[in-house]
Parts: sequence; C-alpha cells; structure tokens
Amino acid sequence: MSRREAVAIGFIVTLLASNILATKLFALGPLVLPAAVIVYPFCFMHGDILTEVWGFKYAKKIILAGFAANAFLTLVIYIGQLLPAAPAWENQEAYVAIFAPVPRIVLGSFIAYLGGELTNSIFLEKIKNLTGPRLLFVRTIGSSIVGQLIDTVVFIGIAFAGTVPANILLRIMLGQYLVKVILEAIGGTPLAYLLIGWAGKDGRRDCIGKGEVNGESLP
Repeated sequence: MSRREAVAIGFIVTLLASNILATKLFALGPLVLPAAVIVYPFCFMHGDILTEVWGFKYAKKIILAGFAANAFLTLVIYIGQLLPAAPAWENQEAYVAIFAPVPRIVLGSFIAYLGGELTNSIFLEKIKNLTGPRLLFVRTIGSSIVGQLIDTVVFIGIAFAGTVPANILLRIMLGQYLVKVILEAIGGTPLAYLLIGWAGKDGRRDCIGKGEVNGESLP
C-alpha cells in the first residue's frame, strides 16, 4: 500500500466513523454536540494532507469517493432496518431509533460534506499559491476555518431550520463550529505536520502553478 492510498483510506474511515457517531449527542458544558465532532475534524486533516502533498485534483477524487462511500453506508444501514428481526432479537426498535435516516439530516449531511471539503481543499491550494511550501499551519488552520464554517452552517441550516428557534439554531452552529475548529487546530494540525512529512516521501509538491492544480483549474 502506498502512502497516498493510506491517507485516502484514513480520510474515508474518519468520514464514515463520524457519520455513525453523529447519532449520539453529548453535553460539553452548555453545549450539546454530536459525538462526530471528536472525529470529523480529522477527516478535514486528511483532506489537508491529500491536497498539500498530492494536489487538488487527487484530493477531489477522494472527496467524491468519500461521498459515494457515505451514500453506500446510508443505503446499507437503511436496508438493515428493513430486514425482519429474528424472534430472539429484542433490539429492533432501538436499532431503528438510532439509525433511522431523517431525510433532511441526510440531505444536509451530504451537501455540507461536499461544500465543506471541496472549499477546504480549494482554499488550502489558494493559500499555497501565495506562500509556497512555507507556513503550513496557516494553510491547514485557515482552510479549516472556511471549510468547517460552510460545513456547519449548511448542515445545521438544512437539518434543523424551522425545528428550533433561530437563537438556538445559531447557538448550535456556533458551538459545533468552534469545537471542530479548535480540535483541528490543537490536534489535527500538529498531526498533519508529522503525516505530511511521512506522506511527502511519495513525492511532495513544493509549490503549484497559480490558479491551477495538476492541470485542473481552481474555481
């Protein structure tokens, strides 16, 4: 297995894990957060590594592959709910209660994922056009600030708008956004430095042509 494949697998694994964990809510002081926030920032971190080392074109392929994997996971979980429960198994109602897909949440999750991840990757590349290989932390944190903002606002907006008062909706958005950005800044960025040094042995790009990544123009 190449380093590139290992990072791509890490990206998809953290994505799928975060979608499973999203069904659990926990309290952090006054905040109520999905358990996915402890994993999802590291999905963004893997996206940073893919873009930093192998470029936007390859990162976009893995982002789209992650979308397909997420759609497949949602489908098979739904099929699992439809299967008749064994007479001796008493957990069917609990299984359905936890994993039953709510259409708005699924739609919000898919759109937010694509918007957030692609924006994160594009923004990282645009910063690298300006800085070259220097100031990696500026790229990883700066791109996450923008990408996580889009991800959070789109997901919460689609999934919960109209179901809770506007002030509560804004608190949910702000709480999730701050936690995800802080986790990536203090956990994901130091780890990204280590993994980029390791992954870059496959052939790191030191700089890119302005406005273009591996022959693919940036938006």
